[in-house]
Amino acid sequence: MLRHLIRFSSTCFPQKPGDSVIRKLALIPGDGIGPEICSAATDVLSAIHAPVVFDTISNLNVNDDEVIKKIKSYPAALKGTIGHLIGEGAGSPNVLLRKKLDVYAHVCHAFSLKGIKTRHDNINVIVIRENLEGEYSGLEHEVYPGVVESIKVITYAGSLKIAKYAFELAYLNNRKKVTAIHKANIMKKADGEFLKAVRQVAKEYPTIQYQEMIIDNASMQMTSNPWQFDVVVLPNLYGSIIGNIVSFLVGGPGITPGVNIGNDFALFEPGTRHIAKDIAGKGLANPTGILLSSAMMLRHLNLPHFAERLQDGLFQTISEGKVLTQDIGGSATTYEFTREIIKNIQK
Repeated sequence: MLRHLIRFSSTCFPQKPGDSVIRKLALIPGDGIGPEICSAATDVLSAIHAPVVFDTISNLNVNDDEVIKKIKSYPAALKGTIGHLIGEGAGSPNVLLRKKLDVYAHVCHAFSLKGIKTRHDNINVIVIRENLEGEYSGLEHEVYPGVVESIKVITYAGSLKIAKYAFELAYLNNRKKVTAIHKANIMKKADGEFLKAVRQVAKEYPTIQYQEMIIDNASMQMTSNPWQFDVVVLPNLYGSIIGNIVSFLVGGPGITPGVNIGNDFALFEPGTRHIAKDIAGKGLANPTGILLSSAMMLRHLNLPHFAERLQDGLFQTISEGKVLTQDIGGSATTYEFTREIIKNIQK
């Protein structure tokens, strides 16, 4: 059983002996299943008496500078995905929020859990995705009726930043290998710039094995032989693809935890960012991803004991298999699953 989630390398609270200071954080429930899973997370955090309190920000307007300023006044936030129109309307509010908070790295940690039946066992992969550039830069325009340009932006500075974060996180977590995923065989300048930065950083970590893989092949390899991967670092769009693939391999979008992290702020949310409108309000959502994100958040705040208690209750509930949500083979509601976790924590 995996006992410890990721150790972070940015913005951690300084550790103080006997530290019992209450951490004030932002809570952004978001849309779809966001309010349900965020409610589950706060219930469990309350049950373990974690020294955190939340300022809830509902109906978030990412264009309101005062709201953004308020969020940034806290060291971290717990978040559900914000909904938006597909194929029309303004750009993604989730992307804009990450840009305004300058959380340049998205970390998705996908690992197998005892009690969840999947095609592959013993998977443990950390996906580190550049969060602010690439195809998600939001630079699109119609150059002629029926002809649209969408501009992919890759900078050496941004690539260097994410590469340094990936190797530092790998080093801190005793990981042996970093794989850079790209499409530089076609996008020679853009993805070539990304690779140039990663190669430069790789030289500074001679004890960590480094390899490169094209995104097409990486997608196939991740489904057929996921054990060859340890830490992967990649531009924005490829990170979305690989993160979703490996999350499916360990049980689905409700399982994996994630965080968007920068130099001054950390935004914790499920690793695959699914809004799941089709099951919203029905009590069917699996809160495992956001609970594990909450455990990551507790470690980030130097509260490892509370993270262990949360993980123990969650892992025990899943391994026993008596009370599970439908997506992992059970029939329990979100509330029933959460109650069972709390019961196991309090034993």
